Amino acid sequence: MTAQDTVAVRRRPAPRTAAPPRTPRGPRGRGRGRTRTRGAGLTPWLYLAPALAVLGGLLAYPVQQLGVISLFRYTQAQVSGGEPATFQGLDNYGELLADEQFRQVLLTTVLFAAACVVSTLAVGCALAVLLTRVRAVPRLALMLAGLGAWATPAVTGSTVWLLLFDADFGPVNRILGLGDHAWTYGKYSAFLLVLLEVVWCSFPFVMVTVYAGIRAVPAEVLEAAALDGASQWRVWRSVLAPMLRPILVVVTVQSVIWDFKVFTQIYVMTGGGGIAGQNLVLNVYAYQKAFASSQYGLGAAIGVVMLLILLAVTLVYLRLLRRQGEEL
Repeated sequence: MTAQDTVAVRRRPAPRTAAPPRTPRGPRGRGRGRTRTRGAGLTPWLYLAPALAVLGGLLAYPVQQLGVISLFRYTQAQVSGGEPATFQGLDNYGELLADEQFRQVLLTTVLFAAACVVSTLAVGCALAVLLTRVRAVPRLALMLAGLGAWATPAVTGSTVWLLLFDADFGPVNRILGLGDHAWTYGKYSAFLLVLLEVVWCSFPFVMVTVYAGIRAVPAEVLEAAALDGASQWRVWRSVLAPMLRPILVVVTVQSVIWDFKVFTQIYVMTGGGGIAGQNLVLNVYAYQKAFASSQYGLGAAIGVVMLLILLAVTLVYLRLLRRQGEEL
């Protein structure tokens, strides 16, 4: 190769490399991102659509009818067709707010439901922790006993508890040496008896749910807490409870809904609300107004008030948790 050829090779331009593909810009690129995000956001609703359709069909019409009836004067005369239903607007709600007994029953229901929820969560969580500490055979026995209590119908359970605490033949009075003490005669003793039965038939749900959550906690976390010398209460308060908070939210909301609308236990164990209505709660009070007094519009108004209270409590509770950064 001559010197001229060498110079020509040096002067030859370098080959051009292919330019990298450009990212699409402008409204078309932004549109694709929005479409993908929107599609991803709709995916959970597509999975929930069958369940929502069933729930909507089962709940939407009854709730709508409950709200409509609460706006009318609807008594036995209207039910039998003897008189037309008279539209009253919000008069039924005004009558409830002006009723001293309704306000007293509402306060009693709130306090009784709160006591039931706290007691159920305490017993259920304590037994859930106990399940993680005992061997297989005691654990199986406790699980079967709890599920048996949970599966017992409310009427049957209430009747059994009445027999256990019966003033004449109940074994509880004999064991405690209370003689012929009548538990359902006094206001607070009757509420205590009903509370024990409600907790007895409700704690298995909390126990099984919290136990499943504890089993999902990594063993290394609990071992580290034990090595640090933490007590069982400190492990629960500082380690397990924060990690199980989403599960505790679910069982708390469920317990609030169940205990706020208790009916069967109160009606069976206190004979329809106790002496002179001293053990009335909202569900029993609504039943008395609607069916015992044939004031169906007033009973429907009480049902609407209960529905609104439960919705408000649930939404406020969930909103507070979302503000704390909890994933639900």
